[in-house]
Amino acid sequence: MTTAKKVLIIDDDQDIGRLVGMYLRNEGYEVEYTPRGDEAVPLAKQMSPDLIILDVMLPGYDGVEICRDLRRFTDVPILFLSGKKDETDIVVGLMAGGDDYITKPFRPRELVARVKVQFRRRQVVAPAGAHELQYPDLSIDLLSRTVMVRGERVVLSAKEFDLLALMAKNPNRVYQVEELFELVWGEHSLGDTRTLIVHISNLRKKIETDPTRPQFIVTVRGVGYRFNPYGPLNP
Repeated sequence: MTTAKKVLIIDDDQDIGRLVGMYLRNEGYEVEYTPRGDEAVPLAKQMSPDLIILDVMLPGYDGVEICRDLRRFTDVPILFLSGKKDETDIVVGLMAGGDDYITKPFRPRELVARVKVQFRRRQVVAPAGAHELQYPDLSIDLLSRTVMVRGERVVLSAKEFDLLALMAKNPNRVYQVEELFELVWGEHSLGDTRTLIVHISNLRKKIETDPTRPQFIVTVRGVGYRFNPYGPLNP
């Protein structure tokens, strides 16, 4: 028997909380709800949810800061709910560790669909071992630092491999250009992003079927890059 996925909802609008909870329970999810921002982190630690739905604007609390606190101990999908529709607010939420951003008002069925998408994405990664990542047409061995694309080995430079491994271990996470540079090169880019752009371009030439239409290393316009775990199955 499959254990029901657990979803934690944090939203001060109790009507929304109850409505979303009802729709999710009807889909077979186990739901915990709180309208209080101060209960978000303790509840998440207590129940270990498989997914969190988090309101951006909570009385006395900043949902983005709560997200950052959650990311200190959990990597489960976090979906933001917000009345803020400005692109900057959306980017800030995603950069804080959010996996999706849904603006109010929204249709409950759309929210449920997005929850299902997040769970499907989590199931795409099927590790063949503790050190190996498997994706459609792409296999990455973290110990031997080898990469197979469509059954054939491709040779990557050290930095190309480091970039790919970092993003592939955290699929769908959006990385800012400066953040990627610091994590892989260990220093600030000082505003010069050309080195990273060149490495991304070379990496795409080696792992993408069509580098001009990348399906694994996806550009998030105005922000940076993310790794799409579906690859050619769902770019």
